[in-house]
Amino acid sequence: MLTQNVAVKKLRENAVIPTYGSEYAAGADLYACIDEITEFEPGETRLIPTGLAMEIPIGYAGLIYARSGLASKKGLAPANKVGVVDADYRGEIMVALHNHSTGKKSIEPKERIAQLVIAPYLTAVFNETDELNDTVRGDGGFGSTGRK
Repeated sequence: MLTQNVAVKKLRENAVIPTYGSEYAAGADLYACIDEITEFEPGETRLIPTGLAMEIPIGYAGLIYARSGLASKKGLAPANKVGVVDADYRGEIMVALHNHSTGKKSIEPKERIAQLVIAPYLTAVFNETDELNDTVRGDGGFGSTGRK
């Protein structure tokens, strides 16, 4: 297991530093930095502040994923499915929560609303070419790997 120090700045006094739910958790919980219960109508998206800014290490990205419990029990999950926090971003981390359910839902102050995974990435150099290497799959698209 790799560890890396990440500088975190509280932008609001009531912000909660991310925490890991278990020793081997990949995602650190992000908490809602709100002063009162926030309600979501069905199909509504709201930007929820965390009250935090971070210094993601160069060569890494902060990936914001749904918390499985919040998504499966309340239907609240990031609107963009996976948020990306780039290493050069120094603003407040916000979570665009979307109510995927058919009923009104809410979150409370300091509720865990998403999880942050800090992961390495590769910056590609895209080279135009007229030919690509052949593979067994070829240009088979959606669902093509499931065919027998």
